[in-house]
Amino acid sequence: METTKRVLDIAREELGVKESPAGSNRTKYGAWYGLDGQPWCMMFIQWCFHQAGTPLPARTASCGELMRSAQRAGCWVEKDLRPGDVVIYDFPGGAATDHCGIVEAAGGDAVTAIEGNTSVSGSQSNGGEVCRKDRPWKYVVGAVRPQFAAEPEKPEEDEEMDVKRFTELWREMRRELQDNDSGSYSQEARTWAVDSQLLQGSGTLADGTPNYMWEDVLTREQLVTVLYRFAKKAGLA
Repeated sequence: METTKRVLDIAREELGVKESPAGSNRTKYGAWYGLDGQPWCMMFIQWCFHQAGTPLPARTASCGELMRSAQRAGCWVEKDLRPGDVVIYDFPGGAATDHCGIVEAAGGDAVTAIEGNTSVSGSQSNGGEVCRKDRPWKYVVGAVRPQFAAEPEKPEEDEEMDVKRFTELWREMRRELQDNDSGSYSQEARTWAVDSQLLQGSGTLADGTPNYMWEDVLTREQLVTVLYRFAKKAGLA
């Protein structure tokens, strides 16, 4: 299902993945996209959303092109970032849009995102690893807000109604068991139990015969009653 959680779970599974060999820009994300050996921060984003089945405004390896596509599509935001947004950064020097990530959290003084082709230290826009980064807001240009499919609404639970329905079903099931239907294997035992008055039945059937309800459930109260009758007959009580 196309959800924010699905995309983030996929991205988190990739944390720590590095290009191989180091400094080559060669990754499974670039190979999947068809541009292996090239800077891959956006290709990582594209791969994650593809795995989740969630479309982005454009299939591109360029941060700037995704931004412009989002602006044309009306899904570009510059404040109130949310988890699952694709954040675009502008670091000092270089291009105006030179890095990106998938937002995990946004608030206070920083944006937390999962990013491809960055590093714990060193180059932040071509570092060769998938990392979780906290970035000051001053580096944020804006974000693409993907069109996630809406989660289905869960019906309100009515506990009282559930209990009532369960009780009705339970009684209906027991009504089907409260007759003298039984298996032939128990004939001798049933005859002994009746003749010994261990079981006395409950009411009568339409033909006037005692109703022993052989297939019905046995409560603990009924069980100890039968055991007590047996104990009395055996001189144990």
